[in-house]
Amino acid sequence: MILVREFLIALPRRQKRFLQLAADTLLIWVALWLSFAVRLGDFFAASPFDGHGWLFITAPLIALPIFIRMGMYRAVMRYVGSDALLTIAKAVTLSALVLALAVYWYTGPTAVVPRSMVFNYWWLSLLLLGGLRLAMRQFFIGNWLDPLSQQVDSGKGIARVAIYGAGTAGNQLLAALRLSVTMRPVAFVDDDAGVANRVIAGLRVYTPKHIPQMIDETGADEILLAMPSISRARRRDILDKLEPYALHVRSVPGFTDLASGRVKVEDIQEVDIADLLGRDAVPPRQDLFQRCIKNQVVLVTGAGGSIGSELCRQILASGAHALLLFEHSEFNLYSIHGELQQRIERESLPIRLVPILGSIRNFERLFDILQTWRVNTVYHAAAYKHVPMVEHNVAEGVLNNLVGTVNAAQASIKAGVANFVLISTDKAVRPTNVMGSTKRLSELILQGLSREAASVLFGDSTNLAGVNKTRFTMVRFGNVLGSSGSVIPLFHKQIKHGGPLTVTHPKITRYFMTIPEAAQLVIQAGSMGQGGEVFVLTMGEPVRYVELAENMIHLSGLSICSEPKPHGDIGREFKGLR
Repeated sequence: MILVREFLIALPRRQKRFLQLAADTLLIWVALWLSFAVRLGDFFAASPFDGHGWLFITAPLIALPIFIRMGMYRAVMRYVGSDALLTIAKAVTLSALVLALAVYWYTGPTAVVPRSMVFNYWWLSLLLLGGLRLAMRQFFIGNWLDPLSQQVDSGKGIARVAIYGAGTAGNQLLAALRLSVTMRPVAFVDDDAGVANRVIAGLRVYTPKHIPQMIDETGADEILLAMPSISRARRRDILDKLEPYALHVRSVPGFTDLASGRVKVEDIQEVDIADLLGRDAVPPRQDLFQRCIKNQVVLVTGAGGSIGSELCRQILASGAHALLLFEHSEFNLYSIHGELQQRIERESLPIRLVPILGSIRNFERLFDILQTWRVNTVYHAAAYKHVPMVEHNVAEGVLNNLVGTVNAAQASIKAGVANFVLISTDKAVRPTNVMGSTKRLSELILQGLSREAASVLFGDSTNLAGVNKTRFTMVRFGNVLGSSGSVIPLFHKQIKHGGPLTVTHPKITRYFMTIPEAAQLVIQAGSMGQGGEVFVLTMGEPVRYVELAENMIHLSGLSICSEPKPHGDIGREFKGLR
């Protein structure tokens, strides 16, 4: 039966239409025959060889042109919906009326054709023709052949997916998935006990506690979260329920994007690891958000990095007069400049965007840029932040992170920049590595500079009459999810390549936040500071690295290789603190 279904789907459109015409002709004859049988109580009363042959010829000749004219054969059989069924009802009704006129005008006084036969023909045709299309739709996209199709899907790499959420969003996702050639929907999962064990659009609804039963009965190997508007805390609860099962968990894009065509079903995303934190993002205060940006000239160092690029995105939407992208990597600068320029053109933003190649080690270059453009605010995101790389390159790490920061700060003072915000890290707290030490020293130096007069730093060469106008602010945050220095991309890569996942220590914990949160914090802190403060974000409860690694393994549909389960998919490796 699976082969029959695939054969029919692969047929050319012309051959499919011919088969539909032949099937409808046969069903019209059956409807005629049954209409006589219902009226006369005799199944053999309407034999075409017993004086009714003209009727069996006339009915298809009347019906089929009407069906064609009204577009019954333009609908794709496996996607027949309510509109197509309404068209069938109209076409069958019209053909029955025309047939009634033919019977009325052309039957003689001796012809045995009861007038009520036409009414029977009408409702029987509706039943047979509409029923055929619904049956074929279920045959093509339903789960009648589920026990057989499980093996076929597995052989072809087709994912058998369950949909978490049987509401409107879940049904919209189901309709979209039935157009997919890479995924086959097999079940719903929903917390609502009122819909448990019910069948919606041909799929059974299971509760979370019956997920093992669902896996056994349907062969599901993936689950899609169809609840795009729920809170992060609620999403975390759901992920906790799914974590024990060997299911690959993913989430759907926004249905507005899906419906508009900007996103395809195949673009379904991996679960956002931020959902595992269970903490909703705190919206920024707009008064603080725009204080150091609106109608001002802003420079971002390290503009092509993960934090720097997000700062630029946030600044772009906050009404800055000009945004200077300062970056030493040509490729990173090209990428972020292209992205932002497209957004400016698309949204008609009144902002000047200036890409600048340069190094923070070059004091004269920095000063010239700051003075020429009369920069109001500097966000200093340029830094080497990969701990092991800085450990292997101590001199370069010190030159870039420490000397580069001092250069940027002194150039800002000399050029009369009003605000200077340093992006720091929680590794600066009692640092145990070179990277953390360079950040802590940078904080201390900026605190010292904020109390020094410009004349002390630059002698009589300054044009600021000995006044230091620059307000220094430092912002610390923990591990930023998705940044180039974050452990998350590393875990994703290790899972993709079969592991093991490398963790420093089983008890090590870290605070996490998202890149947009980090950028918003930096901007707001720059507005709040009076000079010399170090701001630290309260980021909820710390997360153990090993638990995060285990959750990511489970949500990828894999199992952990450990002493109790030596045959698991992916192992863990503890490398020790650094």
